[in-house]
Amino acid sequence: MADKKLVEQITPMEEDFAQWYTDVVKKAELCDYSSAKGFMIIRPAGYALWENYMAILDRMFKETGVQNVAMPMLIPESLLQKEKDHVEGFAPEVAWVTEGGQKKLEERMCVRPTSETLFCDYFAKVVKSYRDLPQLLNQWVSVVRWEKTTRPFLRTREFLWQEGHTVHATAEEAEERTIQMLNIYADFTEQYLAIPVVRGQKTEKEKFAGAVATYTIEALMHDGQALQCGTSHNFGCDFAKAFNVQFLDKDNQLKPVYETSWGYTTRMIGALIMVHGDDSGLKLPPRIAPTQICVVPIQQRKEGVLEKAQELTEVLKKAGFRVKLDDSEKSPGFKFADQEVRGIPLRIEIGPKDIEAGHAVLVRRDTREKIQVSFENLAEETGKVLEQEQNDMFAAASKFLTDHTSSATTMDEMVDIVNTKKGFVKAMWCGCRECEDKLKEMAGITSRCIPFKQETISDKCVVCGKPATKMVYWGRAY
Repeated sequence: MADKKLVEQITPMEEDFAQWYTDVVKKAELCDYSSAKGFMIIRPAGYALWENYMAILDRMFKETGVQNVAMPMLIPESLLQKEKDHVEGFAPEVAWVTEGGQKKLEERMCVRPTSETLFCDYFAKVVKSYRDLPQLLNQWVSVVRWEKTTRPFLRTREFLWQEGHTVHATAEEAEERTIQMLNIYADFTEQYLAIPVVRGQKTEKEKFAGAVATYTIEALMHDGQALQCGTSHNFGCDFAKAFNVQFLDKDNQLKPVYETSWGYTTRMIGALIMVHGDDSGLKLPPRIAPTQICVVPIQQRKEGVLEKAQELTEVLKKAGFRVKLDDSEKSPGFKFADQEVRGIPLRIEIGPKDIEAGHAVLVRRDTREKIQVSFENLAEETGKVLEQEQNDMFAAASKFLTDHTSSATTMDEMVDIVNTKKGFVKAMWCGCRECEDKLKEMAGITSRCIPFKQETISDKCVVCGKPATKMVYWGRAY
């Protein structure tokens, strides 16, 4: 069990979920507050997670032909103004630079909240013919959005992300790429983060400013609130026309390109905490954990113990595992608690009695199950245990999602479910904006997505009773 003193410093999640989240973030040393209000310092443990996100996603992107670039941080106001809907959508969140050195700028520049306008400006210069298409580009950068209320990872004024931008010759190619990238996000989130998601389309009200269509993956956090985990946008020709991005097609006609963009951010570190964490701290799925195994020598001052622990650590490293040996002078109880707070998936305990018996003790972080494994089979059995832990964590999160997804056929039923249960509510919708607004007003919920996998719960809209067109996931969200 974890050391009581360490655990007492984490507020129980059922007592105060928001405080529990903050306590875990700080105790696991993922990030800290900075001197600039609303901006966070991502500490080594947090950045190591993000590095794993980047490495895996970058590989997945490149397998589909995507290349990385780096665009400027600053966007001239005149460039931003070219796409009216886009600039209106971001206007309240934009940070402006008005001076360079001690000189007032002739034109103020915004710190990028996103980079559609910069990419369009670039595409207008490099795309001339159908031979120049498609352009499949991505960048790993930070962006700034001047949020009023902030919370580490979930909503900060500056955050890290990747933003992909592509242009295509046809609407079909653009739509195919938009869905393709959303599915990459969903596969990564489920297969590596062990977080089940609902894939679908945003309503007109909730779509990205300037997009023709926005697709999303939505997940359910332990407190029952939804989190938008990744989005992919089809811009059609609107940006292309505003920025004069056109190409000479095979039929010798000038045509506008079709554009997409897609993004995944450090808020997904927050998702990892809120889906899997417990009152002892983090629980990291083995595939994404920076350290998969912590080797803890017991009575390490006794002859041969530390040497055996070092030997086993090397065996595991050579087998390809990410391993840490905790040979500090702290007590085993403190080391166990520290490993649990940091969410390291597996602990291997090795003491004099274990050496005598020829085995080590494996302790899973998710279930705290203890497994005795002989030294000869350590690498093979460790691999099996970690894979089982990964699968079990996804299964547990999937069960939570299923158990906390309800259905409603009337407004009264909808309001009752929202007030008495936590999680998603599935209900039919007529497609009318007024009904969507009324649900927010009456029940305090928003549309999360129109899922690709549609169900018919009834034939009537949950709000107005008129014929329904779509089944929608509704909920409270971060």
